[in-house]
Amino acid sequence: MSRPVASPPRRLFRDWRSWPTRLSSLWRRSLRFRTVLITLVFTALAILVACVGMALAIQNDLFQSRLRQVLDSSQNATQSAQITLDSAVGAGENTVATQNLLQSVLGPLLQQASTDVFAVYRIGTDITPNAPQNRASFDESLLSEGLRQQVRSNEQGTQWWQSVALPTDDGGTVPGIIVGQQLVIPEVGPYELYLAYDLSSPAQTLGFVQAILWMVGIVLLVLIGGIAWWVLRSVTEPIGEAADTSAKLAAGDLGVRLEVRGDDELATLGRSFNAMADSIESQIKELADLSLVQQRFVSDVSHELRTPLTTIRLASDMLNDRRDEFDPTTARAAELMHAQVQRFETLLTDLLEISRYDAGSVQLELEPTSLAHLAADVIASMAQLAEQHGSDVRLVAPGGYSPVDLDPRRIRRIVRNLLGNAIEHGEGRPIVITVDSDQHTVALGVRDFGMGMKPADAERVFDRFWRADPSRVRTIGGTGLGLSIALGDARLHGGTLAVWSEPGHGSNFVLTLPRSGAAVEGSPLSLVPRDDATAPLDALGVTQPIDVTGGVS
Repeated sequence: MSRPVASPPRRLFRDWRSWPTRLSSLWRRSLRFRTVLITLVFTALAILVACVGMALAIQNDLFQSRLRQVLDSSQNATQSAQITLDSAVGAGENTVATQNLLQSVLGPLLQQASTDVFAVYRIGTDITPNAPQNRASFDESLLSEGLRQQVRSNEQGTQWWQSVALPTDDGGTVPGIIVGQQLVIPEVGPYELYLAYDLSSPAQTLGFVQAILWMVGIVLLVLIGGIAWWVLRSVTEPIGEAADTSAKLAAGDLGVRLEVRGDDELATLGRSFNAMADSIESQIKELADLSLVQQRFVSDVSHELRTPLTTIRLASDMLNDRRDEFDPTTARAAELMHAQVQRFETLLTDLLEISRYDAGSVQLELEPTSLAHLAADVIASMAQLAEQHGSDVRLVAPGGYSPVDLDPRRIRRIVRNLLGNAIEHGEGRPIVITVDSDQHTVALGVRDFGMGMKPADAERVFDRFWRADPSRVRTIGGTGLGLSIALGDARLHGGTLAVWSEPGHGSNFVLTLPRSGAAVEGSPLSLVPRDDATAPLDALGVTQPIDVTGGVS
């Protein structure tokens, strides 16, 4: 029974742990995402600051407006009530008359003040018998002691106020203001008059305004994000097309061009890019034609030189064979001519091989071959040369005995070249050739303990005709093309040829070949030697002596 496959949104939601990594990757790779995100963040901050500032300004304006209204209304109502009290004649003669006077004043006062929440308290301890009783429609605890002190201690006509939370019938509270001032009853004395005002209506207005501001801010944020996305898309899409076209051009597709639309800056960029591509294509074609001419010239010259060179070599061989019959000077000249003719013939052979590589006409002749046995044969063939230079060549072969399909002639040429260089530059010290293999590759390493090379020299060691020290005389007679041809042979097999070298510590060349046609991803041999080059050389220990006649003992 098959399991249901989750939809992409659900799968993305479940994989929430990968969100930070994906966002980080998107931030690095997408200019559009990065720019839109920065625009939205700063726009959101700007809208937040603007909305908060506007909300605070509106809140303050509403409060100040309502406060002025409340103070004016309270002031006018109190003044009208005081005028009524002052005009009353004989109101303080008895308690009943005074109570009726206060009652007749409070009704119009509250109506004119537009509130029904009030409190009236007698000021002072010297209370006359006919003084009206204190009256209040709210809890006295709402009044702060500071407000009451100000109202008691100041003269008539001065107003004082404080913000409070007024209780409601349902047990809640609403914002409010209590205004306090004095009210004087003739023949009785001053009273504290407090009028409470409900500010819930301005609060509701403020809440509505704030909601509108936030809604407008969110809409603006979405609109600005959409506009930024659209604008960036119109800019980044041509840039993306230019990047893709550049990648194709770099990959060798010289015929790709940008589509030019309009006359703006992007169109100018497209025309400039196409002009550059045309120029590059033209120059590459010219260089390719020139390269073909050079390759044909080298090949033709090499072939044409072979016929006279064969005649010269026959003559030099004859003179060299009979040099004992000549006087010493002539005999030496015949010997030198024979050596240089041989070197010239080797140079022509290498030039022909290089021309084949450049023309792409090299073909491998694969045979099942044991790399360990091939290395032993090469060591045996060069034993006399190594003995002349005082070098002890040793073979370490823990692997590499099973046959591998390769071109034995070319691999033998690589090993001879590496071993010849090691003998020439090894300064008479031991040379270790290591062969090993794993499931996918087989490798051969040539390690010498000679002069070594600087890192800059090691990077150019495979260049054609390049020499680390031009003043150093070749003792074996190389042409300067051996390592370049060796690298070509290795790559032709799908393998690699790498070098490690340090001045005074020698060099290590590692040839790695695949067992099949797959690309080489590693090597059973380490490029950097594991042994300590400063230790005595006989401490290598794992080497085994070479039997020149019978191969590896």
